Amino acid sequence: MPDPNFGTLSQISRRVQSLDRARAFYRERLGLAELMVFPGLAFFAVGSLRLMLSETGKADEADILYFRVADIETAHRDLKARGVTFQHAPSVIHIHPDGSREWMAFFVDDEGRTLALASVEPASTPTSG
Repeated sequence: MPDPNFGTLSQISRRVQSLDRARAFYRERLGLAELMVFPGLAFFAVGSLRLMLSETGKADEADILYFRVADIETAHRDLKARGVTFQHAPSVIHIHPDGSREWMAFFVDDEGRTLALASVEPASTPTSG
């Protein structure tokens, strides 16, 4: 059975004890470009990969892998048909300043660890009238 057209990994989630300390390390020590910051979350560019730091207040080794797909609805449907258990259907989790919409759908692996599908839908092109 062919794969559901997985692309490369798009994002890695890393849980950290202290977001302030981790942000300083990734920004200042490693020189990564900080992309976005929200309460308890910070995102960095790592080449074409995005690193998400999530503050938990404790060390945690259960990181999430995000798989970029071209068509999240089709990938979701195909994986469900193969018996993959999703936590929810694909949904928009963020609308970027350019109007593009970020979609995600979380699922679990054979050990109950969270994985995710990720897709970005380009902004609609305005019509001229």
